[in-house]
Amino acid sequence: MMNKDFRQMKPQDIVVLAKLIAINDMDYTQMALAEMLYMSQSEISSSISRSTYAGLLMNRGKEVNRKLFFDFIKYGLAVVFPQHPGAIVRGTLTAHSAPPLDMEIVSEEKYVWPYAKGRSRGQSIIPLYPTVPKAVALDGNLHELLALMDAVRVGRAREKNLALALLKNRIC
Repeated sequence: MMNKDFRQMKPQDIVVLAKLIAINDMDYTQMALAEMLYMSQSEISSSISRSTYAGLLMNRGKEVNRKLFFDFIKYGLAVVFPQHPGAIVRGTLTAHSAPPLDMEIVSEEKYVWPYAKGRSRGQSIIPLYPTVPKAVALDGNLHELLALMDAVRVGRAREKNLALALLKNRIC
C-alpha cells in the first residue's frame, strides 16, 4: 500500500523539475540527479513518482510536461509554496537580485538564499529545498530558473510579470 503522502507535491519536486529542464537530457539517471542536487537517490525517486502522478512528468518520468509545469508556476507556486522576505543574512542572490532579473530591475533591496558560503547580503528567502544554494553554484541555468521562480513567489506585480515572461521562454 502506498504512503498517503505519496500524492502530495513537495517543494523539492519543483527543484527536481527545474533541474530536468536545466539539463535537458531525457537519458538522465536518478543517481546523477541526486548528486547534482545534493539529495538522496530515494528523495529523487519519490519526487519523480509524485510529479508523474501529478502529470508534471511524462514518458515514464523522463520528460517534463512543460506547459503544465509553467501553468503551475504561474498560478500555483506562490500559493502552494509562499515565501516572505526575512532577516538580513549572508547568502546566494535570488529573485530580482539574481540574473537574469538583476539587469531588468534596479533595487536597493537584495534577496538571498541563506548560505554560509554566499557572497552577498540581503533579506533571506527560504529556498524550495535546503541544498539549493549548493546545487546552483554548479549550474547557472538552474540558478536562473529557481531565482525566476522566487521572483514569482515573492515579487511585486512587475517582478512577477517579468519573471513569468522569462520563464515561459525557458520552459515552454
